[in-house]
Formats: sequence, structure tokens, C-alpha cells
Amino acid sequence: MQRLLALHILLLLLSLGILASPASAYREYFTPEQKTQLEKIQTVLVEAIALTDKGGADSGSLVEVASRRLGEVGYTVVQDSAKPHDVVFRVKCEQRKTWEGTTAAGGDADLPDAPSRLWKGPACQLTYVLGGMKIKWQKEVRTEFEDAVAAAHEAQAAEPGAYAIAKLKEALEKYEFPLLLAAEWGQPDRLLRVLDSADTSHARKVKIISLLGEMQADEALPKLKEALKDRDLAKQALVAMGNLGRDGIPLLVDIMNTSPQPEVQAAAAKGLGQIGGIHGDPSVVLPLLAKLQDPKTDWAVLTEVAWALGKIPDKRSIQPLYDIDKKLQAIRDPENVSLKKLKEAVFWAIKQCDTWDQYS
Repeated sequence: MQRLLALHILLLLLSLGILASPASAYREYFTPEQKTQLEKIQTVLVEAIALTDKGGADSGSLVEVASRRLGEVGYTVVQDSAKPHDVVFRVKCEQRKTWEGTTAAGGDADLPDAPSRLWKGPACQLTYVLGGMKIKWQKEVRTEFEDAVAAAHEAQAAEPGAYAIAKLKEALEKYEFPLLLAAEWGQPDRLLRVLDSADTSHARKVKIISLLGEMQADEALPKLKEALKDRDLAKQALVAMGNLGRDGIPLLVDIMNTSPQPEVQAAAAKGLGQIGGIHGDPSVVLPLLAKLQDPKTDWAVLTEVAWALGKIPDKRSIQPLYDIDKKLQAIRDPENVSLKKLKEAVFWAIKQCDTWDQYS
């Protein structure tokens, strides 16, 4: 019974965002001295290795790609280990990935770029070493094909190993590992500079905004507010703001209530839920309840409002949630996906709010 209760509480904490995110979990792994080292990283030693079924291959192109792309974020890159450097960034690319052992479940293990124990095709493992210690951070870049021999034959390439390494190089050209490293090392200023650049693509801006939110970088708040003026970036900026401090609450409430775009209202509601869950701040409950009870509120917005209320269990939410649930259950439309999602969100929020007293 005690184990069941503990599991229930753990699930509640996860749903509320009280437990650390993968990014913050990595930061907790470091000592204060190591965190200071990471924040001051400027010079990076790049090391690369390329392996095919026939043995080692030329890794010069991999080093070139990694060096050039790290330079785009402002890092100084060296390729001679005898030269002074702050950290070692390693790229290991293989035609047939070596089994790395069992990957831990949860957290980053569930992300698309996490190392996969099931993938046996061409892959690059990206890691870094700080002060002689290999850090837990690890990413994996894969080709679209698993069988390099068959893929090379189809492309009429002479050598499968060289073909696989060339395709992995192309994948490294697209993968945003420099941004991930800047976030991992706690250097939001680098991300903000890239965000400001006129040459930065929309997709890259969205990625940067997402990372700034995950980092909970308060210094990014002015830039996120500015991004709200860009319709294409507003939604991502609002979600990112939800990972920041309480200073964003008034702005998010105002946007949720005044934006003419339902998708932006929904993103603002989601951001309020994140702030409320992370900081245990009940001040977001009343604005969310007002939106829940507004008959003009779009169903997609109501769905995010319900999820948000569930992240901040509060007795004031119980009756309004039951009221809307009663209205929803009277609507019979099994083919309506939006309605189904709304019902699920309201049901989950009721469970969180109406049972919270048992565990508080």
C-alpha cells in the first residue's frame, strides 16, 4: 500500500512539473566548480573518429563540420590536444553502430536524438569531456537507412562505408548540436546572439526559444517578449516563458485573454500551467478559471486551460471542472477529435484537483 501511495505521489509530481526536467537534472549532476567551468567554456578541442566495416576511415570532414558549426555559436575551436582548451567535444561515427549497452529509460532516453540500443545502422555518437571526465550528456545522429550496403547499392555508390560516413556528415550539418551544447553548458548569451542574427532561420529560432525556456534563463524574458510580436514565433515563445519565473504571469494572462488567435491563447494557458506547476503559484488559478467558464472560449484553448489547472491542484477548480465535464458528457460526437481531447484534459484535471488533499 505504501509503495502504491509513493508511486501515485511520484506520478503527481511528474505531472505537475515539480521534478526536475532532463536539462535541469544534468545541471544538478555537476558540482558548483564544474558549473562555473561550463559557463566559462570558450575554447573547444574537437576530436572525431570514423569507422567502417573495413576499419578506420578519414575523419577530417567530420572534424571540419563540427569545428565550423561550433564556430557559428562563437566558440574558438582547436584540433591539437597540445593547445589550451576548456572542453573536449568528441564525434564518433560508424557504418555499423557499436552496441553501447542498455540505455536508461525516461528523460532524454525518450528523445529522438538519444542513443538507441536498438539501432544497429550508421550513427554518430556525440559526447564531451570536462576536466578529463566524460559527462553523461550524449546524443546520437543517425542516417535515414539502417543497412548501409543496401543503401549504397541503391545509390550506385562504390563503397558502403564511405557512403554511410558521407550521409552522417550531412546529418551533422543539419543537427543543432552547437545550440544543445550552449544550453547544456548554461550559456544563454550565445543562444540570444544567434537568435538576434538576421541570418538565423525560423526553424533555428524556434529551437533556440525552446532551449531558453528549458534552461529557465530569466535573462531571456525580454527577448521572448519581443518574439511575441512575430506570429510565427509567438506560440513557442509563450511556452518557453512558462518555464521562466513568475514575472511572466501578467503578460501571459493578458495574452490569453486578448489575443485574437486561439492557438496563441492556448499557448499562453499552457505557459501559465507550467509556471504554476514549477513554482506552486496559485495566482494563476483564477485567470484560468475565468477562461474555463467563458462560453466564448475555443475548445482547443479550453483543453490547455484544463491541463494547466490540473498542474496546480486547487479546491477552487473542482466545481468549475465538474460543471464543464457535465456539459461535455451531454455532447455525443464520437468522431470529434477536439471534443475527445477536451474531455480527456478535464477528466485528468478533476482527478488531480479532487484527490490532492489525500496527498498534501
